[in-house]
Amino acid sequence: MILTLTMVLFTSIAIVRERERGNLEFLIATPVRGPELMIAKILPYLLIGLIQVTLILWLGDLLFSVPIVGRLIDVYLASLLFIAASLGAGLFISTIAETQFQAVQMMLFLLLPSILISGFVFPFDGMPIVIQWLAEGLPMTHFIRLIRGIMLRGAGLGDLWPELAALGVFIVVMMTIAIARTSKRLD
Repeated sequence: MILTLTMVLFTSIAIVRERERGNLEFLIATPVRGPELMIAKILPYLLIGLIQVTLILWLGDLLFSVPIVGRLIDVYLASLLFIAASLGAGLFISTIAETQFQAVQMMLFLLLPSILISGFVFPFDGMPIVIQWLAEGLPMTHFIRLIRGIMLRGAGLGDLWPELAALGVFIVVMMTIAIARTSKRLD
């Protein structure tokens, strides 16, 4: 939940803030293309997300003695995919929103369903089928399954490939839409 909140929030206001302040004009004048701009926007946040994962794992062990049954590298790889998916969603939001306030409101439309129907708060199997189908489109649903599989059951990433594939598809779709919506012109 912390990763979703911070990663989507950071990136959802990134381009909007630059557009509001006029910094986007400087980027338009450079030879940087849309894909390069989007990748440059998410790289620092990937590192911040991995630092957050480290702090969360450390505090989970220190305060609550949360065991990691699986491999730590699998936790980080799964987290990296989830962070990229969250950043992709944030970039998509930033291409739609015209103000930072709108970006934050749109971020809440992703965060609240993620908390409520991903299996984080309520058991996934106890939800109506239609809600389960909607939840399958949320990255947090797949990340929760990955983390539970790795940390609690000791499953490897090979055992959890459907969840990895779902996150990969989400990343590709969100980044493709965000790049397509990023224009190098003044409106």
